[in-house]
Amino acid sequence: MVHSPFKGVIPALVTPFRDGEVDEKAFVALVERQISGGVHGLVPVGTTGETSTLSHEEHKRVVELCVKTAAGRVPVIAGAGSNSTDEAIELAQHAKAVGADAALVVTPYYNRPSQEGMYQHYKAINDAVQLPVFVYNVPGRSGVDISNETLARLSKLPNIIGIKDATGDLTRISFQRLMCGEDWVLLSGDDPTALGYMAHGGHGVISVTANVAPDATAAFMNACMAGQWETGLYWQDRLVRLHKALFLDSSPAPTKFALAHLGLCAEDVRLPITACAEAVRPTILEAMREAGLE
Repeated sequence: MVHSPFKGVIPALVTPFRDGEVDEKAFVALVERQISGGVHGLVPVGTTGETSTLSHEEHKRVVELCVKTAAGRVPVIAGAGSNSTDEAIELAQHAKAVGADAALVVTPYYNRPSQEGMYQHYKAINDAVQLPVFVYNVPGRSGVDISNETLARLSKLPNIIGIKDATGDLTRISFQRLMCGEDWVLLSGDDPTALGYMAHGGHGVISVTANVAPDATAAFMNACMAGQWETGLYWQDRLVRLHKALFLDSSPAPTKFALAHLGLCAEDVRLPITACAEAVRPTILEAMREAGLE
């Protein structure tokens, strides 16, 4: 695990829009800001990137832009999930073709496959694309929960290398470490519990909050990776209200509101997501101030 490049804080990037189109200039600037802030990797076109409302052409273009802009400075884990296995394979193949370092593949949503169905889904991707793949477990959105037993089976496949766990259940990680082996990469997908996740043996977090506060989240994760838990707790206390505030309305609307307040992109989201509710905006701004952002 010491040799894995996939660790630390890895922002789940928003996809900025303007006048109904992807704002490529703003996206490139956001990527540069993240890298300058000290993040350890990038995830384009995940849930936070509104991938479900991007066309395939837009999805692929955003991955290409991210890889080109990062230019090898940090690894890129491209979102490549679908509830169609063939479509997930196509997106993973594209990610590899344009130079992404790995793919993030969500458990198949809506059609609610069995544990065997999920295993076969990831095995098909493993067999079709020579690219490291992270399983993304987010039962609150997908409607299915992949078990540790299924993950243990998947960990034996050469290209399935780790997980983004957005369950917030810290008891799972110890069992995954024991069941999946020391090379299994453990990434939290839940900012508020990332401190505990790291203390339980995690390697990093795929973070929404990093969009808004890359410097602070990088400092937090650097402390955790160094075992400096008192410093990690300091940053946790500064960031925890922002972690929560960015989910006071449907994500990523609050994150885009925060970024717009900082002058970094427009607030625009795509239906069925709507602009951040006026009622929660003061709470978001106060949380930003607590995190050291103006």
